[in-house]
Amino acid sequence: MEFTAKQIADFIGGRVEGDDNATVHTFSKIEEGTKGSITFLSNPKYTQYIYDTKASIVLVNNDLVLDHPVEATLIRVENAYECVAKLLQLYAASMPKKKGIDPLAFVSPTAKIGADVYIGAFAYIGDGTTVGDNTQIYPHTVVGDGVSIGNDCLLYPNVTIYQGCRLGNDVTIHAGSVIGADGFGFAPSQEGYDKIPQIGIVVIEDHVEIGANTCVDRSTMGQTVLHKGVKIDNLIQVAHNCEIGENTVMSAQVGLAGSTKIGAWCMVGGQAGFSGHIHVADKTFIGAQAGVISNTKGNGEQLIGSPAIEPKGFFKSSAIFRKLPDMYRELHMLRKELDELKKQK
Repeated sequence: MEFTAKQIADFIGGRVEGDDNATVHTFSKIEEGTKGSITFLSNPKYTQYIYDTKASIVLVNNDLVLDHPVEATLIRVENAYECVAKLLQLYAASMPKKKGIDPLAFVSPTAKIGADVYIGAFAYIGDGTTVGDNTQIYPHTVVGDGVSIGNDCLLYPNVTIYQGCRLGNDVTIHAGSVIGADGFGFAPSQEGYDKIPQIGIVVIEDHVEIGANTCVDRSTMGQTVLHKGVKIDNLIQVAHNCEIGENTVMSAQVGLAGSTKIGAWCMVGGQAGFSGHIHVADKTFIGAQAGVISNTKGNGEQLIGSPAIEPKGFFKSSAIFRKLPDMYRELHMLRKELDELKKQK
């Protein structure tokens, strides 16, 4: 399908500069723009590409000032990044969805399957499981007994949902992720370690997205919970009895130890780690590779480093850390001089 600059501007509330009738049928990066594509510019580092891009339409912010004219038609908006996200969502929604149960899939006779569901080849749907309307389950995905999956969910290949777990509506889980494996619970004994049965479940609320090869463990008792709107990246570990608040986002390789409670609207950088049994307040910003070992204060607090501290203190400490070898040599020399002075006395 083709769309004109005017149609796009009307949809996103933008203002056209150039040809209202310029048409596009695909997306491109600004440095790789081709005729018939739409792109965007939101990062000033990429401004140089707008003058040479071959894209037909470029979304730009209202406050963008150009040094000289450009060939492409511009659509000025308040936030180009947000607007291109809306367009991509519209584009994805227009793509045809698969429907029907592949004859090579196994669906238990006691499972309840909603309308317009897709279940791919070699997928497994266990006893007493419920799958909501318009949900898509791709090949080789395993959904255990007694699982509840809401409407409009998307489970990519090789996802595993253990028994009893509950998924809300519009949940996306990418390939290779495991939901509901046993939490890491063992009690030391004279013979070694005795396993503590993990009898809880995982609850994933509406509009959650989970990246590839991420693991969310079932609770020892009760629930491990990902609240509404949570977005977590690839290769993340969420341990037993953890809770992640609404609309919190996490980058890749984050690790949460057992019973960690993360508040709403938090942002967590890649490879950050959290000690168990701590509470991270709402709207806390955690930098990449931070190590959070105690409760946080909240009120938009920013933390970085390990153990995590406020950025100003971290950068001061880092500056001192780089100087430690020189400071050690100086201290060693002063100690030798002091020893010489003591001998002279």
